[in-house]
Amino acid sequence: MALKLFNPTTPSQRSLTLVDKSELYKGKPVKHLTEGKRKTGGRNNFGHETNRNMGGGHKQRYRFIDFKRAKRDVVATVERLEYDPNRTAFIALVKYEDGELAYILAPQRLAVGSKVVAGENVDIQVGNALPLKNIPMGTIIHNIETKPGHGGQLARSAGCYGQLAGKDAGFAQIKLNSGELRLVSCECYASIGAVSNPDQRNVNLGKAGRNSWLGRRPHVRGTAMNPVDHPHGGGEGRNFGKHPVSPTGQPTKGYKTRTNKFTDKFILKSRHLNKKK
Repeated sequence: MALKLFNPTTPSQRSLTLVDKSELYKGKPVKHLTEGKRKTGGRNNFGHETNRNMGGGHKQRYRFIDFKRAKRDVVATVERLEYDPNRTAFIALVKYEDGELAYILAPQRLAVGSKVVAGENVDIQVGNALPLKNIPMGTIIHNIETKPGHGGQLARSAGCYGQLAGKDAGFAQIKLNSGELRLVSCECYASIGAVSNPDQRNVNLGKAGRNSWLGRRPHVRGTAMNPVDHPHGGGEGRNFGKHPVSPTGQPTKGYKTRTNKFTDKFILKSRHLNKKK
C-alpha cells in the first residue's frame, strides 16, 4: 500500500506521513476472535513502574492471531484484510472450508479471495505454510517457528522476512533482516512471503500527540534532569561526562544483556557484527 501525504494546512500536517489504509476493511473485527485488552501503564502487579514512558493511548481489543497455522491441509479463503492496533503488520481474516474463521498475518501481495493452506506438501505460494524441510532454497519466508509446534516467533513485524540460506544435518539456515544467520530445525513451519505493510518504516507521526494516542508518553533526557532523578542529572549547562546508564544504573551502551547462553549455538552470525565500531 502507498503512503498518504497531507497538505500543510496545520503545523502537525507539514511533515505528517501515514500508510494509506483505504483498501482495508473499515468495520469491527470478529468478536469471538478478540478479547479486551487491559492497559498496564508500565506498572507491574505491585504498582511499581517497570517500563518507562508508557501510559494512556486509545482503547484497544486484542486480536487472536493463528501463529501456529495448526489447521493442516484445509483450504481457506481470504475474506478481508484488516488493520490491527496491536502490531505494525496487517492481518487477514480467513474462512476455512468447514466454516471456521481465523486471523493470520497478512503477507505482501495477498488479496481478498486468495486461497491459503498449511500442510506438509502444499504449493510454494504467498500465504501458504509448510515445514522448512519442504521449502526450496532462497525462498522468502515469515512467521518462522523456532521450535516445532510453538508457533511463529521470527519475522512477524511489518515488512520483515527471512531467507532460507541452506539446510544441513536437520537444520535450516535462516538469514534475517537484522543480518543474523540462525539455525532452525527443519521440522519448524514457516509461511511463504514477506510480511505486509513495508511502508511502515517511512511513517512520520508529525506531532507528539499522535505518539500519545499510541500509548507512548513523552521521553525526557536524563541530562535534563536533576541528580536526584537520574544518574546523568545535574551540572552546569549541558554537562555530561558520565557513563551512559539507565535511571537504575544499568549500563546502556556496549553492555551485553543477553543471558540465554544455551541458544548461542543456533546463531551462526550475530547481527551485531555489522554495527560500526
